[in-house]
Amino acid sequence: MARKKIVFVIVEGPSDSEALGGILNKLFSDSSVYVHIVHGDITTQDDTTSGNIIKKITALVKNYASSRHLTKIHFKKVIHIVDMDGAYVDDSYVRLNKSLSSVVYSYECIETSNVQGIIDRNHLKKECLNVISSKESIWKDLPYQAYFMSCNLDHVLYNKLNLSDDEKEKLSLDFAKKYKDNLDLFRMFIFDSSFSLHQMSYRDSWSFIKQSNRSLKRYTNFGLCILEANKSDS
Repeated sequence: MARKKIVFVIVEGPSDSEALGGILNKLFSDSSVYVHIVHGDITTQDDTTSGNIIKKITALVKNYASSRHLTKIHFKKVIHIVDMDGAYVDDSYVRLNKSLSSVVYSYECIETSNVQGIIDRNHLKKECLNVISSKESIWKDLPYQAYFMSCNLDHVLYNKLNLSDDEKEKLSLDFAKKYKDNLDLFRMFIFDSSFSLHQMSYRDSWSFIKQSNRSLKRYTNFGLCILEANKSDS
């Protein structure tokens, strides 16, 4: 029997993997799904630039391949799930609140005790997202697409912002329990929502989220990933 090709999925944290890992395995049942946890935001790491972001993403896949004695031909595609974090809002949306020890997001603004730090982070993240949203492949010709969660994954999946790690863990477990064995229910959750942009093309969805303050609001183009998975199963 031929070995299943690998769908390599990149997520930021363990709760992201917990929430979507089982669902992705069912969606891409014709493939072997591997979820790679970055443990942070690869687009805003200290050594990341818009000039090396694709090289860093490719290195994640190559390192995994090397550790398993695999080559590029063993991979089907790379799926990158990214949080928007309000990256595209005007700098005026970043507002000072000296009492805060962490960043607080709302539809209206980003509150922080370090305004310039968040502005600089947003500029870097925006530059990197502009690069990855325009890429169709990495590692020369391995298909790659990035799917966004705005303001972040917790916002899209649970309609909540500014969660603690413990809250994220609990909600991700509850979400996985509800949907991982019921793909029809998960599809309904995405496709029947007001926040899904699956009616748009991939490029149009990215153009949409980059406008105004939409990167703070509740939107995702992950429905397009579901549609692609449906095509591969048909």
